Amino acid sequence: MRSTTVLALCATALLPSAFSTPINPRHAHQSFPNTDQWPLATVGKALEQQLPDEDLRNIISQISRANIEATVRKLAAFGTRHTLSSQTDPHRGIGAARTWLTAKFQEAADASEGRMSVDWNSFIKYPGDNERIIFPVNITNVVATLKGSEDADRFYVTGGHYDSRNSNPIDYQGDAPGAVDDASGVAISLELARIFAAFKPKATIVFTAFAGEEQGLLGADNLAQTYKNNSVNVAGMINLDMLGNSKAEDGTTDPYNIRLFCQGVPLTENATTTTSRLSIGGDNDSPARNLGRHIYEVASNAFTEMTVRIIYRLDRYSRGGDHRPFLEAGYTGVRFVQPNEDYTQQHQNVTVRSGKQYGDLVEWLDFEYNTRAAKVVASTMWSLANAPGEPTNVGINVTTSDNFSQFKWDAPVGLPVEGYEIVYRETISPHWTNVIEVGDVNWYNLTSATIHKDNVIFGVRSVGKGGYKSPAVLPFPFGCIRNC
Repeated sequence: MRSTTVLALCATALLPSAFSTPINPRHAHQSFPNTDQWPLATVGKALEQQLPDEDLRNIISQISRANIEATVRKLAAFGTRHTLSSQTDPHRGIGAARTWLTAKFQEAADASEGRMSVDWNSFIKYPGDNERIIFPVNITNVVATLKGSEDADRFYVTGGHYDSRNSNPIDYQGDAPGAVDDASGVAISLELARIFAAFKPKATIVFTAFAGEEQGLLGADNLAQTYKNNSVNVAGMINLDMLGNSKAEDGTTDPYNIRLFCQGVPLTENATTTTSRLSIGGDNDSPARNLGRHIYEVASNAFTEMTVRIIYRLDRYSRGGDHRPFLEAGYTGVRFVQPNEDYTQQHQNVTVRSGKQYGDLVEWLDFEYNTRAAKVVASTMWSLANAPGEPTNVGINVTTSDNFSQFKWDAPVGLPVEGYEIVYRETISPHWTNVIEVGDVNWYNLTSATIHKDNVIFGVRSVGKGGYKSPAVLPFPFGCIRNC
């Protein structure tokens, strides 16, 4: 079995030889204290991976490399899928791609016994709204909604964008096959819609193919606002953008890791909440980053053959993705992307320069990697949709100054909860390391003097049937918070 790399931070001991000034000979006989990071006292037990149950193993086993490759090749064969390209040509352009994708998602829906429906989320964009829109254009997201069997009002959205571009963002006639960016992500969305249609996740899962991404995240913005205007509870959005190759331009390859970009302080958080968050060092425990930690736990294992590498950023430098409009609408969103990028292939005209081929071509894809990425996304969506919702109003009592921790929270709406867990980690650790099982209660007093609330980060999460767990929620202080 291939060993996976777990991200960790470590502290380096400061040894006497590292000092810049010499040691006084009179004290040479004295022993120096061990300055390694002191061990964290263990309360509860060490956190373990959430491995897939029988249904999820079945789902993972059905993911077809051949299907993913066929989808990528078909989408690339439309020549261009530029947002402004033809919507009437049956063989070339965004319209032909939209028609084909709709039919394929509908095939999945037809096998779902009525649980999945396929719709268009369409709107018109006009010049003047956006410099990349040079004439009025219809933009259409293809949306396949698999209704949850028990908690249908809680939604999890995933998908990639099916539009493409070349070097010129308004060149709607030149070739823009868009194989990696982002036929690779759409292929995963479609393949998982096909497989999940035969199953009954407890919460609702939405499989999408967004349009207008290359013109400014337009399709995702419209869908996010549509959900917001209709008060839809989107509990998480998982963006799939460029998941087809792990090789960089210099030949560096990283085939068993996948990046997950997770925003810090929420974009819509009010100033009072942000001030409280920063006062307790909670800027690294936003909903997006705790969603990322959850995904790391459920999707980094031998079944996916991948390790999720959390990146503490909204996105790559000067780049954007379809999760951002969901964050701007007040939802939680994260982005999966391959570990390396070759910028001679992204947003490039299909041409040869100085003997080198440029362009986002199918020949660059690693379909084995694309298939493993699909396993990661399958594990993510199934685990989220079968867990209870996150506890609400999670707080930690700071009324008095002491070393103990008193927590309270409210039960989530929807799926019944069988119990709760308090997770914690050192403030310098990227992932939860320890868990305390507290049962089906709405408060808990941690009276062990070996673990002080000032030294760790805590989270509270729901546990449901089958051991499925929600992402953890950072407790905010209640009671005295200043001059105590």
